[in-house]
Amino acid sequence: MTQRVLVVEDSSAMRAFVQAALEETGELLVTQAASGFEALRILPRESFDVVVVDINMPDINGLELVAFMRRSEAHQNTPIILISTESGERDQARGLAIGANAFLSKPFSADALRALVAELRTKVGS
Repeated sequence: MTQRVLVVEDSSAMRAFVQAALEETGELLVTQAASGFEALRILPRESFDVVVVDINMPDINGLELVAFMRRSEAHQNTPIILISTESGERDQARGLAIGANAFLSKPFSADALRALVAELRTKVGS
């Protein structure tokens, strides 16, 4: 069964990398959002099995998006992976405190991303 992943990232190169890494398995279908604002337009219309969110974005940042999702009945249990070039523990701790399930520091490998997505999909599926 194909599962759906939303990737919210302002860098087109990073969105393309994440999409290629995840769709390579043949089990995942990726939807891209170039900003937190675009994600807020997509989320009410579709459901996702995992959301990958960059912290540092213009308009609505990743932490604000995570907070919104956790307040939304439709998305409060959706697994969220935060990604950031800021590997600082403060950003990571804030993200996890407001409801993200995991954190990946850029740069990360395709294998590390796939493993984390698979782990979160397994936890949700059980």
